Amino acid sequence: MKKYFLVLIMILILFCACNRKTSNEFVVGVQAPITGEYASEGQGMSNAVKLIVQQQNDEGGLNGVMIKVITCDDEGSPQKASICAKKLVNDGAKVVIGSYTSTATAASQEIYANASVIQTSDATAAVLTQGNYKTYFRASFNDDIEGEFTANYFVNVKKYGNIAIISDYSSFSSGLAGAVVKNIGLLGGNIVCNEKIDANAQDFKAVLTKIKALNPDVIYFSGYYTQSGLLRAQQVQLDIQADYVGGNATDNPQFIEIAGEQNAIDSYLVGLPVPEQLDYPEALKFNSDYLREYKAPVPSIWTVINADGLRVVFEAMKQVNTNDTIAAIEHIKGGMKDFRGLTGPITIQRNGERAGSIYRVNVINSDLDYETVYYDPVSGK
Repeated sequence: MKKYFLVLIMILILFCACNRKTSNEFVVGVQAPITGEYASEGQGMSNAVKLIVQQQNDEGGLNGVMIKVITCDDEGSPQKASICAKKLVNDGAKVVIGSYTSTATAASQEIYANASVIQTSDATAAVLTQGNYKTYFRASFNDDIEGEFTANYFVNVKKYGNIAIISDYSSFSSGLAGAVVKNIGLLGGNIVCNEKIDANAQDFKAVLTKIKALNPDVIYFSGYYTQSGLLRAQQVQLDIQADYVGGNATDNPQFIEIAGEQNAIDSYLVGLPVPEQLDYPEALKFNSDYLREYKAPVPSIWTVINADGLRVVFEAMKQVNTNDTIAAIEHIKGGMKDFRGLTGPITIQRNGERAGSIYRVNVINSDLDYETVYYDPVSGK
């Protein structure tokens, strides 16, 4: 009996030691499309999180606790997003950055909320904050705000007479297109067609041929950069003489690669500033640190947005002096005002939405650089 008692004591000691080790480690999860058609964005997200975590650990960790990063590849798929969410919760994540797409983000929200895991993402679909998930917030801006800005630009600034709208069936693209269409209607603009495409297709010439017959002044696509590049290339091939405008998810260097350099010139992007346009000291340092660490520039504004989301969480936990997720999210939603973000001042409202707006319109010039042609009329940023 004495022998068994000693064995039991040793097991308890080992168990306690393991628990002490776990409690002295703060886990940050990344749920992102590391592979697949959006891999460029997912890899940027993962790299940004690792960089921010490394810098925080260099300062002694988070409230004295060292931070560990775990990444799960959801491939931008809602089915795999759900699997990733369960895995990251089981692996002890207290904060999760992701996902890149609104559809994948939505598929994981309830899982994180039920586990009291803070989730923040760059996803912009308005529906993501309508579920009132207590632990979710975003450092981006929702589609309704972009819809108002885009409609105003089309109707009041450019005064387009015939507007063609294209979207795909994703929640992000459909939601953004819906917001644009609604606000164009409110401003008295003229939409000549509102078409849907299959995001898994490669040939969109049938839809574009139909649009060409309607003599549009502008073709607007609300989906992602992969399909956007193909649409722009095929528009040029069909000699459709209309401005081409992509929504915020066109902001990725691969748009130029997919469209072809010559085709990409004079394409417009409605969205947030691209990374090199951010002149805040924090952003300049982040861009420099990222380039030095990964020997490549920041892929897109979404990399920076996700870095900002994590920075907000870390700052909240430092301000409340605890790594408790509920205390932190309560402070984030209403307690923090004008946090010095990489993308400008950040205030998160009670519903998890970021206040304000920093939208602009960029055109790809002959040097393949983004040139701003219109600023947000409200913020002037």
